[in-house]
Amino acid sequence: MAKATPDLSYSGQEVRKYDNDRFLTCLFAPAERRESLFALYAFNLEIAKTREVVTEPMLGQMRLQFWRDGIEKVYGGAAVPKHAVMEPLAAAVKEQGLSRALLDRLIDAREADLEDAAPASLDCLVNYADVTSTPLVQLALESLGVREEGAQRAARHVGIAYALTGILRAVPFHAHQHRQMLPADRMEAHGAKQADLFELRSAPELRPVVGEVADRARDHLAQARGLRREVPRAALPALLPAVLADTYLDVIAREGNDPFAARVQMANPFRQAKLAWAAVRGRY
Repeated sequence: MAKATPDLSYSGQEVRKYDNDRFLTCLFAPAERRESLFALYAFNLEIAKTREVVTEPMLGQMRLQFWRDGIEKVYGGAAVPKHAVMEPLAAAVKEQGLSRALLDRLIDAREADLEDAAPASLDCLVNYADVTSTPLVQLALESLGVREEGAQRAARHVGIAYALTGILRAVPFHAHQHRQMLPADRMEAHGAKQADLFELRSAPELRPVVGEVADRARDHLAQARGLRREVPRAALPALLPAVLADTYLDVIAREGNDPFAARVQMANPFRQAKLAWAAVRGRY
C-alpha cells in the first residue's frame, strides 16, 4: 500500500500531482464528498495512463482486465485487491452508490488507446471524447448526490468539451509518441501532414484543424450552459471543468490555434481564482 500524508489521502495526492485541474475543482465540493471524488479521479488516472505504462497492447488489455475484475468484486461483495486506488474506489462505490455501468464504460473506452489509428473524422473524435470523459463527469455527479436528468445531460456536454480541449493541449505529447489524435478527414481537408505533426513542426495547415476541434468544444460548452436551469447547485463541482476548458480554449485562440505554442501547454496561473469566481456565482 502506498503511503499518504496525514492531511491528504494517496488518491488525493495522485490527483493533485497528475490531474491538478480536477483536484482544484474538488476543493469546491463538500468536505464529506471530496474523498469519493479523489478516489474516482485517481481511478481515472490509473486507466487513462494504460497506454503509457505498457509496451504492447496485450499488456494493456491485462491491465484493464485487472480493473474490470476489481469492479466485479466491488459490486459482487467480494474482497477487492489490496491496491492504493482500488480500495478507496470500493469505498466510494458503497458510500455514494456509484453506477457500475459508468465505471465499466470508462474501462472499455480505454481500449481505444491501445490502437494507433487516428480518429477518422471529427465526429469520431467527439465520440472518443464522449466515451472517455462523460461517464467520469456523471460519476462525479453521483458522488455529489446529484442524479437529475438535466445535470446528466449537462455532464455529457462538459465531458466532451473538456476532453476535446485536453486533446488539443496534448497534441505535442501525442505527437512525440507518434500518435495522431487530430481527425484524419480534417487533416486531409486542410492539407495538414502527419509528418509535420510527428516532427513537432508548427505547420500552418494544422491550425485550421485545431480551430475546428476547438469550435466543436465551444459548441458543447454552450449546450451545457443552456441547461443551467435544470442543474442543481450541488452539481457545480463536477461541472467546473467547463470553466477551465473555456480558459484553455481562449489561450489556444490567442496563439492562433497553434498546438505547439508554449503557452498552450502551460497551466493558467489564474485557474483557482476563475474557479472560485464561478463557484461564487453558481456558474460552470
